[in-house]
Order: sequence, then C-alpha cells, then structure tokens
Amino acid sequence: MTSQELTIYHNPSCSKSRETLQILEYHKFLPRIIEYLDTPPSALEISEIVKKLGLAPIDLLRTTEKAYIDAKYQADLMTDQEIIEAIVKHPSLLQRPIVICGNKAIIGRPPATVMDIISTKLAQT
Repeated sequence: MTSQELTIYHNPSCSKSRETLQILEYHKFLPRIIEYLDTPPSALEISEIVKKLGLAPIDLLRTTEKAYIDAKYQADLMTDQEIIEAIVKHPSLLQRPIVICGNKAIIGRPPATVMDIISTKLAQT
C-alpha cells in the first residue's frame, strides 16, 4: 500500500506509536509518516482528523503532558476551537499515534486497533 493511501501521525519516542508503525509495516503497508512534533498539524488538519475519528477535540488532548500542565489548561472549560489551538501551539498534546486511511482514522491505543484499518484495506483489494 502506498504512502498516499495511509498516513500515521507518529512520535518515534512513543512505544505505542512505534508498535503501531511496526504493525503497519509487518502487513506491508508503507504509510506516509508525519512526525508531528517536528511537523505539527494545522488547526484545519486537526479539525479534519477529529471528523475522521468521529470524536470530539477533547478526545485528542493529552492532559498529562507537561505542556498542558504548564499552560494551566482546563479542558472541561475550553471550547473545541480552543482545544484545537492548544494542540497547534503544543503538538505534544496530540494523542498518538493517529492512523488515517481515506475518510477513516484511528488512535493507535492500543496499537492493535490499527488492525481495523488494515482489515478494511485488505478487504477492498
């Protein structure tokens, strides 16, 4: 599978992200890898990810990260747009890994959840 068909928002320092990427590669998928700490997604990209996940922006927020605590964010008091802007400002707040295939996305926690996308793609071939 080519990189245009599959994308992973990846953090090589994260064991879950590495494991998810390994599962994809084991199944011969060659995803486009976006190391989002080096190449942060825009607000528009995060909004698109949220739609593909079928979740609310708050579900992408890592509230235990130092950046979240240092900024004194209070997710339950933030609007969706404020959460997206916080993630743009501090990409470490983005849940990881996120795998996108077409109009579908998953958060690879646990990494085995990526099998849903793999089985969908294999069924289409």
